[in-house]
Amino acid sequence: MGFPKDFLWGGATAANQCEGAYQEDGKGLSTADVMCLGAHGVKRKITKQIEENEYYPSHKAIDFYHHYKEDIALFAEMGFRVYRMSINWTRIFPNGDEEQPNEKGLAFYDRIIDELEKYHIEPLITISHFETPLALQKYGSWANRIVVKHYLRFAEILFKRYKGRVHYWLTFNEINCMSTQPWVSGGIESDDESIRMTAAYHQLLASAKAVIMAHHIDSENKVGMMYAGHFAYPNSCNPNDVIATMDFMHKMLFYCDVQCRGYYPAYKKQELQRLNIKLPIMQGDLDDLKNGTVDFVSYSYYCTHVTGEKTKGIMKGMNGLDTGYKNQFLPKSDWGWTIDPQGLRYSLNLLYDRYQLPVMIVENGLGAIDQLEKGEVHDDYRISYLKAHLKELEKAIMLDGVDVMGYTMWGPIDLIAASTGEMKKRYGFIYVDVDDYGNGTYQRYKKDSFYWYQKVIQTNGEYIHEED
Repeated sequence: MGFPKDFLWGGATAANQCEGAYQEDGKGLSTADVMCLGAHGVKRKITKQIEENEYYPSHKAIDFYHHYKEDIALFAEMGFRVYRMSINWTRIFPNGDEEQPNEKGLAFYDRIIDELEKYHIEPLITISHFETPLALQKYGSWANRIVVKHYLRFAEILFKRYKGRVHYWLTFNEINCMSTQPWVSGGIESDDESIRMTAAYHQLLASAKAVIMAHHIDSENKVGMMYAGHFAYPNSCNPNDVIATMDFMHKMLFYCDVQCRGYYPAYKKQELQRLNIKLPIMQGDLDDLKNGTVDFVSYSYYCTHVTGEKTKGIMKGMNGLDTGYKNQFLPKSDWGWTIDPQGLRYSLNLLYDRYQLPVMIVENGLGAIDQLEKGEVHDDYRISYLKAHLKELEKAIMLDGVDVMGYTMWGPIDLIAASTGEMKKRYGFIYVDVDDYGNGTYQRYKKDSFYWYQKVIQTNGEYIHEED
């Protein structure tokens, strides 16, 4: 057993969940900046503008903006070979549609990449990670084709600025969330499926055009797509449950199909026709989709679902995890997400069999309530979770032959939760002393899992078998 010698070990964060400094150095407001603090099982409220009596977690987050040198040094101490990060669109174009970029915003990311280079850590950059410029609401956000143009201007600046310094890119984070969380995914609040599918089409087109551009600017660029890892088991062998599960997966995987294969699959075309939804396809678009397929597949993996004939449409409830069924065979996290290590192996095989492209796990981790006592956090539950998942990842590589590029755990340092904005839902190897309302010293502490992951990387994965 074992991992490839060039396996990319690391961690992943998102700008809006860690940076803070929401108005510093000319940054504009994004969709994330008007999302309030939620609570355990309570969805975050969207205010569309800053209101004095509300608390917005992204405004300060863990203040990575002023702690990035310290934090990257800790990543390097663990031995990171890659760091997945995102660039906040509104730091570069505060309103999203300016002709010229904000140099102070670019300079901030220059400094981050400088630090990564100092420690020989490869950047993996997500261009758009759940923070569409709020000012683009005047166009209807991604429902309007003009936003494709503004996104491509943003992407071009990044590709040219970091040519030769950044080799791995993701066009959109969890692009299929346009079907489950459209505000988060692209500043769309409508329940109208026609509007959502129009916005999705524009993002898929923008992604394809960005891939073409990235390859033209630097032939060394590798550009991937990123899927929110929704994977479902049928509730039973009843054919109705199996067909319903197929339908559920079609609604999720069509985003991958377009980005990996270069065209809308037949099943999606038929569905759009049944719903009388006509996509705004213009001359040249289909060629762009065909020519702008991605180089690799990346995805998040936290849990699996059970679906069947009771599952209607996509999903409902907090984070869209309510399918109408429960999995009696799996334990759950503190936030009710199933813990399914074998599902990771299953998902890797499913995606690799489907697309025959290299695969990368760019988010996987356990959100839990950690206790800081005398400067220490004993998170054996997180170590157990990660060890079990990495063993299944290893099986997918060694037993099944899946071409896996790397693994970036979410999130290596505590940050605000995308789903609720909470700090108490902690994922990190590094504890940050701040509570749900921004109170605390912001001091960083190494958890037990920090040292465990350090040994995993040092041994290229062999350490996961220690003490078995």
